[in-house]
Amino acid sequence: MHEENTDVTNGCGKVRSGTQNEAALLALMEKTGYSMVQENGQRKFGGPPPGWEGPPPPRGCEVFVGKIPRDMYEDELVPVFERAGKIYEFRLMMEFSGENRGYAFVMYTTKEEAQLAIRILNNYEIRPGKFIGVCVSLDNCRLFIGAIPKEKKKEEILDEMKKVTEGVVDVIVYPNATDKTKNRGFAFVEYESHRAAAMARRRLIPGTFQLWGHTIQVDWADPEKEVDEETMQRVKVLYVRNLMISTTEDTIKAEFNKFKPGVVERVKKLRDYAFVHFFNREDAVAAMSVMNGKCIDGASIEVTLAKPVNKESTWRQHLNGQISPSSESLLGFPNKEDGHQKSLGKTSNLSIRPNGQHSPNLSEIERCTYPFFPGTKLTPISMYSLKSSHFSSAVMHLDYYCNKNNWAPPEYYLYSTTSQDGKILLVYKIIIPTIANGSQSYFMPDKLCTTLEDAKELAAQFTLLHL
Repeated sequence: MHEENTDVTNGCGKVRSGTQNEAALLALMEKTGYSMVQENGQRKFGGPPPGWEGPPPPRGCEVFVGKIPRDMYEDELVPVFERAGKIYEFRLMMEFSGENRGYAFVMYTTKEEAQLAIRILNNYEIRPGKFIGVCVSLDNCRLFIGAIPKEKKKEEILDEMKKVTEGVVDVIVYPNATDKTKNRGFAFVEYESHRAAAMARRRLIPGTFQLWGHTIQVDWADPEKEVDEETMQRVKVLYVRNLMISTTEDTIKAEFNKFKPGVVERVKKLRDYAFVHFFNREDAVAAMSVMNGKCIDGASIEVTLAKPVNKESTWRQHLNGQISPSSESLLGFPNKEDGHQKSLGKTSNLSIRPNGQHSPNLSEIERCTYPFFPGTKLTPISMYSLKSSHFSSAVMHLDYYCNKNNWAPPEYYLYSTTSQDGKILLVYKIIIPTIANGSQSYFMPDKLCTTLEDAKELAAQFTLLHL
């Protein structure tokens, strides 16, 4: 362990020297028996803890900690996080100056301890007026690979990815919604570890690497939302994917009722996937095992339990075309006024970012601008070369999404009516020419707006949720 001999303030008006820092950390190590090593810009406490036998804890045991005061170190932080359970490893990100970088990763020995840490320590006032943020840390092992030739099969993509990258475990490929003999132009590649995925991502940098003569798109796959086991034990809705566009809700209900008549409450179908609601969970679980892999109208379907969307979760969908198996009845939008989820179509407040945060107000915009100095070199770029995180509106996201899938741009058609109190109400209908077909020729929300901007944003949000 090495500590820069600098003087820092401990947040209470007292200055603690580098020597005092080192003494405090040594005292912590002596008290706990944990080792501490600093390497590659981080300081690791434990990993494993003293007396640990067996493999490291499984995924889901680590939390991310943000907004840590820069002059706070393990001797203060570890006792706080030990309140939630036994720490396997504490990794504090460090600056060369000796200050921390404001964030850390804490791995517990069980998932339950990690969840408890989130519940009791998120927004915890760690110093007067200083609140830390604690959330689940996702050790992502999956990459999104876009611009894949649509005629390539899973086996071909798997073989090719194994040739050019190491540690490939599996490839997930989804059939095209309208032509089941083709893929959707993208795949998800699962790696044996986060490191293997990171090394592969570095190797497959867009613009410098090609597959089958095509320049591919590479990014981290959006991780699936973690749902606790207790919640999943109550789910009685099935998520059914890979359906034919022409398959009707009545057909799906009839097929799922075959193994036991009258068990299906209702069916909601969206393009080539559906949610099948059962009256009882036992029937849903039984139907899942019976129906998974069955053919409906010539398509081999995949059936899983639907994952409920947490009421505090975001509305963000996978812009690469994958829809998480979540119950559509729980999808919603955050509302700035009350902090709770509101149903799709809430038009009083449409300032929503696709990552679930509200669009910044004026003071927030001012904080995220940078001075433009004379002589600063500007490089012309296309908006499509950016990442989706650069867009704050659903309208821009939809345009980006269509371009990413090599579709024609969305077409907006404006309609109006008059409310009972005489107001002009507006709604947009969106047509995406590339995918327009008999069963889903257009997208139109079931809510009307009083302003043009809100109507367009709502229509784009509605379309993204149904693609």
